[in-house]
Amino acid sequence: MSESKTYDYIIVGAGSAGCVIANRLSQNPDNSVLLLEAGSKDRNPLFRLPMLMGKLFQSGIYNWHYHTEPQPHLNGRSLYWPRGKVLGGSSTINGMIYVRGNRRDYDRWAQLGLAGWSYDEVLPSFLRSEGHIQRKDDYHNDGGELTVCRARGNNSLHEVFVEAGTQAGHPRNDDFNGAEQEGFGRFDFTIRKGKRWSTSSAFLKPVMSRRNLTIETGALTHRILVESGRAVGVEFSQGGEFRTARADGEVIVSAGTVNSPQLMLLSGIGPADELSEHDIDTVLDLPGVGKNLQDHVDCVMSWECLKPVTLYGDLRADKLAWSLVEGMLFGRGTVTTFPYEAGAFMKSHTGLASPDIQLHFMPALEKTANLHFPNPFKKRPVEADHGFTLRVGPVNPESRGEIKLKSPNPDDAPRIHANYLQSEFDLRTMISGIRMTRDVIGQKAFDPYRGKELAPGPDVATDDDMTKWLRATAMTTFHPVGTCKMGTDPMAVVDERLCVHGIDGLRIADASIMPIIASGNTNAPAIMIGEKAAEFILEDRQK
Repeated sequence: MSESKTYDYIIVGAGSAGCVIANRLSQNPDNSVLLLEAGSKDRNPLFRLPMLMGKLFQSGIYNWHYHTEPQPHLNGRSLYWPRGKVLGGSSTINGMIYVRGNRRDYDRWAQLGLAGWSYDEVLPSFLRSEGHIQRKDDYHNDGGELTVCRARGNNSLHEVFVEAGTQAGHPRNDDFNGAEQEGFGRFDFTIRKGKRWSTSSAFLKPVMSRRNLTIETGALTHRILVESGRAVGVEFSQGGEFRTARADGEVIVSAGTVNSPQLMLLSGIGPADELSEHDIDTVLDLPGVGKNLQDHVDCVMSWECLKPVTLYGDLRADKLAWSLVEGMLFGRGTVTTFPYEAGAFMKSHTGLASPDIQLHFMPALEKTANLHFPNPFKKRPVEADHGFTLRVGPVNPESRGEIKLKSPNPDDAPRIHANYLQSEFDLRTMISGIRMTRDVIGQKAFDPYRGKELAPGPDVATDDDMTKWLRATAMTTFHPVGTCKMGTDPMAVVDERLCVHGIDGLRIADASIMPIIASGNTNAPAIMIGEKAAEFILEDRQK
C-alpha cells in the first residue's frame, strides 16, 4: 500500500455532479481537492459526435455495462443498464437532452420537509451552470459553463410531429424548461459547436491546470474510512496498487445511482441484515441505503413512413462517411444531431396539475438509430426501411426497486432490482400513453407519411393486449435515481444539505439523492444537485 496523502475534500466519482463539485470547490486555491474516477479519460474523438451515442450505449467503452436482475413484471427479462465509467460519467454517453423536470417535482421535495429544494430555490442552481446559446430570460442563463442549445436537426418530420400534437388538442411548447412543461416541441441539448458537451468538457477540462485539484482516473474506490463516527478518507485501487487518501474536510460520494449505494454498503453503511449476509462489519445501520430505486420505464412504438424523408437515407455509407468528416472538422451535418430531437409532455386526463407522460420522437426506426446502414445495392419498398419511432412512458412512476450487493468484492457489479411495472398505476399510465400517441399519429399532419403501425401493431387493441405487449417489450429510459434518498423519515439516507444521517464529514451528491424522480430526462437535475452540494459545502466551511 502506498503512503496516504491528505486533502481537504475527496470526491468519489467524476460524473455529472462530481465534475461540478470539483470545479466549484477548487475555485478557492486554499482548498485541496482529490477527484477519483473508476473509468478512464474521455479521449475518443468520435464519441463526441452526438449521432454516435447509440454506439457508446452498446459498447463496453466508457461504460459499466450493467444489467438488471430478471424482472418479475417484465416476463423475467433482464434489462441492459449502461452507466458512464469515464470522466463526465453518464453525461459522456447519454442522449444529451437537457430537461430540468417540472416545477412541481421540486415543490413536492420541499413539501417533504426539505428546505431549499423548491423550484424557486433550485432554479438559481440550474441557471448558474447553464450557458444557453439562444435563450436568455428568467428561466435561462447564457453565461454558465454548460453549453445548451436548441435542437439542431432539420428533418421535416419533427415539425410534422409537433403539428400533429396541436391537431390532437395539445399545446405547442417552444421551451420545456420555461414557464410550462406541457406540450409538443423540440428538446434542448448539451451540444457545443456540433460536439457533445459533457460535464467533463464543461467543468473539468478548463480547470485541470489548477494546482489544488488532483484527478485520478482508473481509481476504483473500495471503502469509505470512518473513525469515531466521521468519514476521514477512502481506500481505492489504481493500476494494481492499493492506496488510501485522507480528508481533513469532507468525503463527497458522487458515484451515481448504482455505485453510490454500492460503495456505502461496501463501507458498512446500510441495512445491517444485508451487510451481515456478506460478512461486512456494520459501521452504521442505515436501512434506506439502496432502497427507493426509481426509473422511467417506456415502450417503443413505430410506424412505416410512406415517403423517403426519414434519417434512413442520411445514413447510407457514403453520406455517413462525409458526415463524419464534416462533423469532426466543421461541427455540422447529420452526425452532429441527436435522432430523438422532438418530444412532448402530455396529461393523460384533465385535472392533472402537471404532465404524467413523456414522448421522444425520432424520424427513423430503431435499427436505423443504431446505425444499421442502408445497402445501396438492395432494392426494397420505401416503407420497408423508412419509418418513425416514439418512446412512450410515465414520468412519475410508482414502482420502486433496490440496489443490493452481489458480494463484498467492489469489482463485482451489484444486483439491480428495478421492479418495473410492479405498480398497476404505471401500467395504466402507459396504456393511456399508447392510446394518446396513436391519436397523435392519426392526425391529418401525418396523412402523407403514415404507413402501417409496426409496434405494437394494430392487433394490440385492448387493455389486456397492451398489458401483455408491455410486459414482453417495455424497457428503461435510462434514468435511475433515488437509492440514497434525501429526507427526514427513517428510510432517508441524507438530509436536506446532503449530509449522510449519522456520519459526520460525509455527503452524497448525485441522482441517487432524489426522493422522487424528476419529470423527464435526469442529467440536468444531477448537474443541479452538484451545484447545490458545492454551495452547501462552501457555506458550511465558513461556519
